[in-house]
Amino acid sequence: MWGALPFHRAAWANLRHRTATMDTLISVGVASAYLWSVWALLFTDAGMTGMRMPFDLLPSRSGDGEAQIYLEVAAAVTTFIIAGRYLEARAKRASGAALRALLDMGAKEVSVLRDAPGGPTETRMPVARLQVGDRFVVRPGEKVATDGTVVRGTSAVDASMLTGESVPVEVGPDDVVVGATVNVGGRLVVEATRIGADTQLAQMARLVEEAQSGKAEVQRLADRVSAVFVPVVLGISLVTLAAWLLVGASATAAFTAAVAVLIIACPCALGLATPTALLVGTGRGAQLGILIKGPEILESTRRVDTVVLDKTGTVTTGQMGVEAVQLAAGGTPGRLLRLAGSLEDASEHPIGRAVARHARNTGVTLAPVASFRNHGGHGVSGVVDGHVVLAGRRSWLVGEWSLTAPDDLAAGADAAESDGLTPVWVAWDGEVRGVVVVADAVKESSADAIADLRRLGLRPVLLTGDNARAARAVAERVGIPLEDVIAEVTPTDKVDVVRRLQEGGSTVAMVGDGVNDAAALAQADLGLAMGTGTDVAIEASDLTLVSGDLRAAPDAIRLARATLRTIKGNLFWAFAYNVAALPLAALGLLNPLIAGAAMAFSSVFVVTNSLRLRRFEPTR
Repeated sequence: MWGALPFHRAAWANLRHRTATMDTLISVGVASAYLWSVWALLFTDAGMTGMRMPFDLLPSRSGDGEAQIYLEVAAAVTTFIIAGRYLEARAKRASGAALRALLDMGAKEVSVLRDAPGGPTETRMPVARLQVGDRFVVRPGEKVATDGTVVRGTSAVDASMLTGESVPVEVGPDDVVVGATVNVGGRLVVEATRIGADTQLAQMARLVEEAQSGKAEVQRLADRVSAVFVPVVLGISLVTLAAWLLVGASATAAFTAAVAVLIIACPCALGLATPTALLVGTGRGAQLGILIKGPEILESTRRVDTVVLDKTGTVTTGQMGVEAVQLAAGGTPGRLLRLAGSLEDASEHPIGRAVARHARNTGVTLAPVASFRNHGGHGVSGVVDGHVVLAGRRSWLVGEWSLTAPDDLAAGADAAESDGLTPVWVAWDGEVRGVVVVADAVKESSADAIADLRRLGLRPVLLTGDNARAARAVAERVGIPLEDVIAEVTPTDKVDVVRRLQEGGSTVAMVGDGVNDAAALAQADLGLAMGTGTDVAIEASDLTLVSGDLRAAPDAIRLARATLRTIKGNLFWAFAYNVAALPLAALGLLNPLIAGAAMAFSSVFVVTNSLRLRRFEPTR
């Protein structure tokens, strides 16, 4: 009675509210077995000296002259159920380990730089005291204390604990770093931009917690079924008792069958079917850098048949990169990149930064620039190594500086433009010396991601505000058919495109990263935001891909589908088990003790089946 007290309390509370749950079945079954046994000991032959009751797999069919007691049923069923709930609690702790790991990932202390008369000094303090704008030091092997921007130093940062990506990312001045990532290279000075609950780590933990505590639609269905199922079982138990007595069976046999019905029908597994799978699935997703905002998202992934992909920052890196360097007769790549790279290094334009970065990456040493001038979207000029250097549009060089473009360079530049690339013309000392072709580089993972989406039976559509030539060039490189490319659209147009696809009968998932994608992400049936994108896009999405790797999109859909399959499998076996076992119990073919053990085993089966999701492996 003491061990089953929680069930009795819950049953009493349910009775006062005129409801019935699985606890009601347990309470009635255990109390019935206990009270019957006490009555049998006091008022029947069960209390007589020398009475024997051997244990059988099938219940006793003896007459009233040899009464049976079921004290062991009251004790064992309670023990089985408590053991099952203990295993359930362990499963929840194990599947919630990802959330606790997220919360424990962050650094506990930080070295903050403070101004002093003799120069900046380091002050060690708890991370909780860090403020936005503080500059702190991250040495090799230390965790980055909070989200921020690198002020000084270069290094490689291991973000695998947050993104699931094993390759460290190179960072330098002006690059963004995320709290809890590990500095594996040089010394960094970082300026804090987010602290506390605003950090990416805290947001991840909050999303996981909300997803694990929510209810999917299938679970709501299970709740509604349980509300009807329990009263029906109570009715079946009473009918079983009455039927056995009416056909002339002993009170012992009638009672045994009625109690077995109550115990075997307890839908504990039904209550565990969704929460355990949801806990394990969302926890595994967090470990892989896939954040599911809520359980209802799982059902959205099942119906998706079209995936709309934003181009810039999603399929491409969002950063300009040098595709080719074309030289005039007699020119050398090193000299062209030194002069052009040095000039563009003084510019803040993305194209200029791409040229300067490419020059550095090829081993060119950049020189200081004098008399630098930005010519309002046409180009830049300055003096490098004593040469007056120009870099910009061909029309600007020809019209403003009266320079002549060599025919071979003009042909190459025209071909690049037809492919959607951007040619940057370079001249010095009054002559055009070459062309640097720049483009928004396609992510290395994009082609694999598109192929993976197709294997999942999904139709990828490329959507971009860029010109059609650039969009087609990217689509050809990643394997998207040209008829599925929609270019030169505004943010409002993106919403209209998603809506048109939906009106055409498609269930649409949208993948994006920018502010201009937020409305389309919200309009889509399933929104996936790149974790490297803006907060607005992430807030408007249903799933967040922390790593920024597009291959995480098919992985996220695959994980969500696997979680939903597990939930459905759990519910099927929970229902099938009850439906199959009830007739056996009603016919008197189940000893109540065996029924209790079988019922507890069904719960363990559901928990174990859910834990298989911990072995989910991404394709990336």
